[in-house]
Amino acid sequence: MVSKKENHSQLNFLAPGLREQLNPKHSLYQLAGQIDWLYFEKEFSGMYSKMGRPANSIRLMVSLLILKAVYNLSDEELIEKHWEMNSYFQFFSGKELQQWGQPCAASDLVHFRNRIGKSGIEKIFKHSIDLHGKAAQGKHVSIDTTVEEKNITYPTDSKLHKRIADKCVEMARKESVSIRRSYTRTTKELLRDTYNSTHLKRRKKAKSAQRKLKTIAGRLVRELDRKLPEGVYAKELDLFKRVLSQTRNSKNKIYSLHEPDVYCIAKGKAAKKYEYGCKASIVLTQTTGIIVGAMTFSENIYDGHTLEPALKQVAQLTGKFPETATADRGYKGKNQIENTQIIRPSKPLKRDTVYQKRKKRRHCKRRAAIEPVISHLKADHRVARNFLKGTIGDEINFLMAASAFNFKKWMDNLSKKLLALWKIDLQASIILLQKHISSNLLLFTT
Repeated sequence: MVSKKENHSQLNFLAPGLREQLNPKHSLYQLAGQIDWLYFEKEFSGMYSKMGRPANSIRLMVSLLILKAVYNLSDEELIEKHWEMNSYFQFFSGKELQQWGQPCAASDLVHFRNRIGKSGIEKIFKHSIDLHGKAAQGKHVSIDTTVEEKNITYPTDSKLHKRIADKCVEMARKESVSIRRSYTRTTKELLRDTYNSTHLKRRKKAKSAQRKLKTIAGRLVRELDRKLPEGVYAKELDLFKRVLSQTRNSKNKIYSLHEPDVYCIAKGKAAKKYEYGCKASIVLTQTTGIIVGAMTFSENIYDGHTLEPALKQVAQLTGKFPETATADRGYKGKNQIENTQIIRPSKPLKRDTVYQKRKKRRHCKRRAAIEPVISHLKADHRVARNFLKGTIGDEINFLMAASAFNFKKWMDNLSKKLLALWKIDLQASIILLQKHISSNLLLFTT
């Protein structure tokens, strides 16, 4: 049920509210006045039932999602640590007076994300683009892909087989099924024996331990498959069988039991040969550096095949296709998508004029600016490791990171404008002071 609107008409007249106490020039204070909160109230109110206990206000939940992404906080850190001691967070969330305690449970953010889904997060992302006005309507964009890594351990067959054995024992205990042996101590020792398997003196022992772990895991899966009632834990057992049957050259491998949709991506990095997560595409305006497109892909597709859906998303969010999209050499394929010309680094054509060659070179040099933006998304906005579950979690996390980048860029631009105005005022006051001193000196000499 949608919560009732808070009545701010009768505030405590003995103490001023947060609006009077806080600095009105603070960037977060200014951002609170620029966001159209009524738009989110109208869009998300239809997702609530007309009966039941009143939920938390929509403005509170949307503001908490924005604060979490902008300041790189987890749900628990935001609710339990930062909310009560940060008055600007409370004012941004629509509170007029200082609040004690927590605004909601940390799990409420999980439920709200699931409620609004990808379409609701896209509306927040679109609002972060519209906030910049004409600066976001760039004719020329840069495009690139990156990897949004999932919160999983580095996958090895031994770890997966040990995890399968532990899961089978846990399921047997829950269903009160007696198994011949749990292998709890044995699997722990065998996993330890698989460490440093490339060492010459440990290679034989490690390989033997890996084979035994797989045998034990298969034995437990088959025993549970016989003894459990039909249909109980069917999905889990099918997943275990897929893991046990996969080989080195198998396609669509399972790298994690709790995140089976994760796939392996090789981007050619020297420091990190393989990354485990999902591929993500980002579109950035070349002149103003605003993210106008952000999406993830459930399959490890070729970079050139990500161009069309990424540019269609840009057209949907901004209202038109850009004139040019500059990409790297990994986007070989199409040279034109709808009204957008694709520019890639290549040898100049014989028919190109000097101006055309210079223009293409300028676009390709400007494309390099997207690399630090990707680094900021990973380091400052929770893209380096995604803790949200499933493919929907990948989409939500990446869209919120792009939204946070746009919101933070607007706040930084505001701070620069205020600093420039302060310098102008300071220079004007210095000039007036100098004139005053010179006039006093003239009076004193005369």
